[in-house]
Amino acid sequence: MKNRLTRFTELLLEWNKIHNLTGAKTPAEVERNIEDSIFPTTFISEPSSILDVGTGAGFPGMILAIAYPNTKTVLCEPRQKRASFLKYVAMELELSNVEVVKKRVEDYHSNAFGLISSRAVTDTKMLLNLTQHLQDENTQFLFYKGEQVFNELESVNTQLVYDIIEKNQRNYLYIKGKK
Repeated sequence: MKNRLTRFTELLLEWNKIHNLTGAKTPAEVERNIEDSIFPTTFISEPSSILDVGTGAGFPGMILAIAYPNTKTVLCEPRQKRASFLKYVAMELELSNVEVVKKRVEDYHSNAFGLISSRAVTDTKMLLNLTQHLQDENTQFLFYKGEQVFNELESVNTQLVYDIIEKNQRNYLYIKGKK
């Protein structure tokens, strides 16, 4: 896994010079994003499948796919240059578990996923609504949030079973199901 993460960092920095995929411009900045993306693997169980909404430059979806090489991972990214980068990385790192979908999540159709993740896309209520057609009663969610997570949860109508794990000014919202 370490070799793949190192190679991912090299590829991202190389592509970022031309395509401006992320604000992370140094190896240390990329590594902080990797650590942020991978930290939840310490408290979630390995999912049956992952859908990452708005993967961007690969955070967290590509990193989760590297951490869980036996888990089918769909990276849903509507922007062409980012989707092209993600496809290149999956090929370069020989990640046969990764599928890149160049669509908005509301336009993507598939069976329900075991885990739906997202970082810095939209608020919790909107994410739950946009992915409704891709979830079932067993789907769990992992949203990488800031301090607004507490306000966002107040606006969600259903009663959710969740944990919020805080680390380095990040709130990891792990929704395990509904009451």
